[in-house]
Amino acid sequence: MTEPRGIAQRFRGFLPVVIDVETAGFHANTDALLEVAAVILNENESGQLVQDSSVHAHLLPFAGAQLDPAALAFNGIDPYNPLRQAELEHIALRRIFDTLRKRQKELGCKRCILVGHNAHFDLGFINAAIERHHFKNISPLHPFSVFDTVSLAGMALGQTVLARACKAAGMDFDPAEAHSALYDAEKTAELFCLIVNHSHFMNPHGPLDH
Repeated sequence: MTEPRGIAQRFRGFLPVVIDVETAGFHANTDALLEVAAVILNENESGQLVQDSSVHAHLLPFAGAQLDPAALAFNGIDPYNPLRQAELEHIALRRIFDTLRKRQKELGCKRCILVGHNAHFDLGFINAAIERHHFKNISPLHPFSVFDTVSLAGMALGQTVLARACKAAGMDFDPAEAHSALYDAEKTAELFCLIVNHSHFMNPHGPLDH
């Protein structure tokens, strides 16, 4: 078997980070960003893509943010419930970005790239928050390139809905846990790793034995 080269050589120097957001609507510039989870990926000693570490935050709505009642009913979030222990948006994002940049540097990567299920939705909300707080200089994420598991799952498994794609891949998926940013990010990470690790075309070390 070819020796693994490390994550820094795997995706042109990009460190894949699976991100999921929960929001108070569909409009990134006006609707509140309420929850962000990021799962960092890495290579193991066999060259397989695996989950490395994660960071997660509940966010308070930014000043003037819109809160769509239908969106809140869908995700079950009460934005001002004190039990959420929510942080101000700029504080939470700075903490998340600092964590990602630190791990990116440790792994020798030049930048992070967002992996997501409907990835441009998640990136759109992150980019809107970056603009609000003038965080372009501290964001580790590529501003427009993504890896989208909707496309990958559609090609590999014939499913584009996350829960159905996970089930088609033989993974557990608990609907009661869905719409938690951390749970969805972890499941998206598991799905992405599974597809990449089992694809001869995506795995530079060749197909897995099983």
